[in-house]
Amino acid sequence: MAKIEEKKPIVEEISSYLDGAASAVLVDYRGLTVEQDTILRKKFREAGIVYKVYKNTMIRLAVQGTEFEPIDKDLEGPTAIAISKDDATMAARIISESAKDAPALEMKSGIVEGRYYDAAGMGVIASIPSREVLLSRLLGSMQSPMANFARVIKQIAEKEEGGPAEEPAA
Repeated sequence: MAKIEEKKPIVEEISSYLDGAASAVLVDYRGLTVEQDTILRKKFREAGIVYKVYKNTMIRLAVQGTEFEPIDKDLEGPTAIAISKDDATMAARIISESAKDAPALEMKSGIVEGRYYDAAGMGVIASIPSREVLLSRLLGSMQSPMANFARVIKQIAEKEEGGPAEEPAA
């Protein structure tokens, strides 16, 4: 009975992090140096992402009956979990970017906006730009045609202002 009471606060902590989360990514961190792990944790902290190492049993208990339950099957070996409340793709992007300098770092799987993705799927998710970047690209693509249209209208207006005086008399 005492063991269950010890586990309860940890399971509740994980559950509170997952409550309302946009994504959760399982990470295999075996082989990371202390320096690489410190850099990774700093990136997560700056992005507002919870990154913790828990026993698989604790994560398993916390995800039972939630939208995050599909990751249960990937809870083998040393596992860390990165949980993002705001940007659904940020955790995957940080892991993917960090894996360039720390090849031992691997994504196992994850849940992004309620949908399960395996390691390959998470790699694709990591390649999706942030919401801000996508919005700026959209705005830029919308501004370009509007700016061109405004220039054409201005040229037509300027031509019409001086138009009749410039036409040769017949």
